[in-house]
Amino acid sequence: MWYVLIGIPGLQDLHTWISIPICFMYIVAVVGNIFLIFLIVTEKSLQGPMYLFLSMLALADVLLSTTIAPRMLAIFWFHSMGISFGSCVSQMFFLHFIFVAESAILLAMAFDRYVAICYPLRYTAILTSSVIGKIGIAAVVRSFIICFPFIFLVHRLIYCGRNIIPHSYCEHMGIARLACDNINVNIIYGLTVALLSTGLDIVFIITSYTMILCTVFQIPSWTARFKALNTCGSHICVIFIFYAPAFFSFFAHRFGDKTIPHHIHILVANLYVVVPPMLNPIIYGVKTKQIQD
Repeated sequence: MWYVLIGIPGLQDLHTWISIPICFMYIVAVVGNIFLIFLIVTEKSLQGPMYLFLSMLALADVLLSTTIAPRMLAIFWFHSMGISFGSCVSQMFFLHFIFVAESAILLAMAFDRYVAICYPLRYTAILTSSVIGKIGIAAVVRSFIICFPFIFLVHRLIYCGRNIIPHSYCEHMGIARLACDNINVNIIYGLTVALLSTGLDIVFIITSYTMILCTVFQIPSWTARFKALNTCGSHICVIFIFYAPAFFSFFAHRFGDKTIPHHIHILVANLYVVVPPMLNPIIYGVKTKQIQD
């Protein structure tokens, strides 16, 4: 079975113009994140826990944008809209797998800031290289366990010939909605994954920063308070630009079909896979003195 990805519905005439900023952002994202990984790997002063987590985030950003952007640009430039069922399912799996893994990495980075500010004397003793490696492996394993069922959920459905996906890439509900079968299980599992994995990550991140604020406001010096909070600024910015468009796209796809124009939803979903990966190395490069040096 072959599917047709039509790009951005209603904006097909503008595909060439839309592709220019997307291509630029994709190139910046890949070059910026690879350069950031290279810096962290080669510079001994950037071997601390925070930078090791940052290198994981940069790798996830490269993989996320590369999973989607080249195929998207092929649609925009060459009208290469056909995609096999197997390729579509593979793209769907890697999209969700990398997203859940990146969410776990952001949680790990919040834990890193919590330990650094609340237990500064035990920071290096708690976050050893071994612990950081185990956290990275746990993020990958958790993401695989959560996202692997998506493959079976779309394979079990009965399809009746509908093959046009009004999107620029394949994702779980986009494939499921082509079926002439009951997709309630797909909807329930998708919501459960969002709430119990990514949703819990957000809860734990908020909890970490609540405890950080409680510790910071016990410091008598305003200068010391500002310095402590400044170390969290980059991470807070990255969290916002990662989760805000992702949850907009997630809930718009399920509940906003009648209130949000479809081309707006698809455009935001397209920008999501290139804008956060592009901005993350810039944010950390601007706000982190060690990386600037």
